[in-house]
Amino acid sequence: MPLTLDSSLEDALGAVPAKTLNRAFGMLTVGDLVSHYPRRYADPGELTPIRDLPIGETVTIVAEVLSSSFRRMRNRQGAMVDVVIGDGIGRMSLTFFAKNLGAAEWRSKDLAVGRRGVFSGKVGMFNDVTQFAHPEYELFDDEDAARRRADARAAVLIPIYPATSTLQTWQIAKFVGRVLDDLPIVPDPLPDAVRTGDELLTAREALELIHRPRTRSDIDPAVRTLRMHEALTLQTALLQQRDAVRALSATARPAQAGGLLERFDAALPYELTPDQQTVGDQVAQDLVGAWPMNRLVQGEVGSGKTLVALRAMLQVAESGGQAALIAPTEVLAGQHLRSIAKMLGPALAPLVMPTLLTGQMPAAERRKAALRVASGQALIVVGTHALLGEKTTFADLGLVVVDEQHRFGVEQREALRAKGSSPHALVLTATPIPRTVAMTVFGDLDTSVIRTMPAGRAGIESFVAPLAEHPAWFNRVWDRAAEEISQGRQVFAVCAAIDTAKKTAEPGEQLAIAPEGAAGPRWGVVQLDEALATHPKLGAVRRAVLHGKMPSDEKDAVMQAFARGEIDLLVATTVIEVGVDVPNASTMIVLDADRFGVSQLHQLRGRVGRGGVPGLCLLVTEAEAGSVARERVEAVAATLDGFALAEVDLELRGEGDVLGAAQAGVRSSLKLLRVVKDAGLITRAREVAEEILSADPDLERHEGLREVIGRRVSDEDRAALAKN
Repeated sequence: MPLTLDSSLEDALGAVPAKTLNRAFGMLTVGDLVSHYPRRYADPGELTPIRDLPIGETVTIVAEVLSSSFRRMRNRQGAMVDVVIGDGIGRMSLTFFAKNLGAAEWRSKDLAVGRRGVFSGKVGMFNDVTQFAHPEYELFDDEDAARRRADARAAVLIPIYPATSTLQTWQIAKFVGRVLDDLPIVPDPLPDAVRTGDELLTAREALELIHRPRTRSDIDPAVRTLRMHEALTLQTALLQQRDAVRALSATARPAQAGGLLERFDAALPYELTPDQQTVGDQVAQDLVGAWPMNRLVQGEVGSGKTLVALRAMLQVAESGGQAALIAPTEVLAGQHLRSIAKMLGPALAPLVMPTLLTGQMPAAERRKAALRVASGQALIVVGTHALLGEKTTFADLGLVVVDEQHRFGVEQREALRAKGSSPHALVLTATPIPRTVAMTVFGDLDTSVIRTMPAGRAGIESFVAPLAEHPAWFNRVWDRAAEEISQGRQVFAVCAAIDTAKKTAEPGEQLAIAPEGAAGPRWGVVQLDEALATHPKLGAVRRAVLHGKMPSDEKDAVMQAFARGEIDLLVATTVIEVGVDVPNASTMIVLDADRFGVSQLHQLRGRVGRGGVPGLCLLVTEAEAGSVARERVEAVAATLDGFALAEVDLELRGEGDVLGAAQAGVRSSLKLLRVVKDAGLITRAREVAEEILSADPDLERHEGLREVIGRRVSDEDRAALAKN
């Protein structure tokens, strides 16, 4: 049988290579192998700068042998081969161990002076000299022995692949070459008119030229073509999912004259912002549509997303439907319930009976709450993962609200939606998402943005405290906190860990992100609380700690005490990152600020300046000036615009981290596509996908695209897309 992209690697290459590729990269098919693209290309004459090689990294370089010798080892059996390679600027040594002098002599002759080749290994240092110990290598053709072959290769670029210590780049190149030689036809996802109009290659040409370019001018057209394939495949799959949702029938939930929503709006002590009104109107229309609402609402910290969600809940409640809001933490769930009850007031709250349901509630209290939910008595339900449990049932679940969606896996979100009959879905996020990321990850959702902020906010000033240059500023930070407390205001102090001595972090989270080569964070909640206890100005203030490993009732008690003004200084982890609303809190101090992402720092800063009290955010860092970690912190201090910061975050971190692990199926299909640089291409792919699906919804006349989607977007990936 002829080879296809779906052929197994065992059939194409044999059992041993297939096992090696699977172990190294999880590859199973020919399609997996040929989509493992080179990360760069080396010229056979290229001499890579040795002096810039990173110590401890596994790298591949092109270099020339400058000296080669061997010797018997003194204190153990065997021999050693010492080789020096160079690039005209720097030198490094290669060390090989041989069982005997004969093997050592062969190696030394193989690596003769003047030979040039590709060398791969882990960069080390020995006697202040850069070194590879027993590296893998492949020498270029020897000009004296085979001048014609060497001349023929002189202009041929060498693909350098992402490799491992057990599978080198030239081995991957040989495997790719073998399957390309035997691969007759490659399905093309692009319609002929699009391919010729956009000056793109066929799929077969693109694969050939990205893996075996004749010149550097071959590479760009191949990459552009394959990026368009990725963009079109993903956009088509997202639009298919959107259309699948729209094929479902939904229960219309219209607002009634004189009903709950109208009464709520009439009692509001302030005007809705223009964006709240616009987004609210969009949601209200969705709730009476023919298919289930599937809308993402993104907005700055404190922009009033919860108010928009509550108005939607009340509209659903008017027809007896229930709304469930799932929050990522117990603290946030409790905060949401109190906020919703306060906004509803004594007149409306008893009519919808807002109910909290979390896993840490006492058993008797939880049973009562679950009964109110199951009977339909509670029309607004707020909870955590407890809402997902098998024992939690709803009488008529009409609306699912997911707060801070990036905290939940797709399976969790789907488990909640499955508790109703095609319920409407509203996804909230205070993490601003760049347009192209939203189009790439949430392309099947309708998107709304709240940019305007409610009136009466005092604003926030942000400053970096760079301890690498100014260690004395650390004391000044705490003096400033004491000044705020003396004026009757409250202060947050946030750490990247719970206890650095025990290296503990928030449940389910890594200890903290960190710059390359850095040790753990300096400060944990435990260590900072102990230090502040002896501070001359802060030792006597009312202080408390808060972190994710505390019992639920204890966490809730601390937050309520802080909200009531009974605590002056709260030492916490990122458990207070989202949703905590204390208008009297004026100051946010973030220690080891370089350990946090841009969006996380922006979220934390949003906890202050929420009332009439001016906000102050102090980002304390020991990161060196000019480092990426320091850039991250300085970017946050430079602007309050979360959407601008989202773009910065994307540039600093790259798509992989921004898209997040919950989008693993989506992310894995983006081998070449870059959602910032390729914004125009993604938009174009969206247009093409819409045109194709409007004329051919089942892709009956677009066999190549149908095959590529079937290959790249698995059932699991489709399930992930369906659950966004």
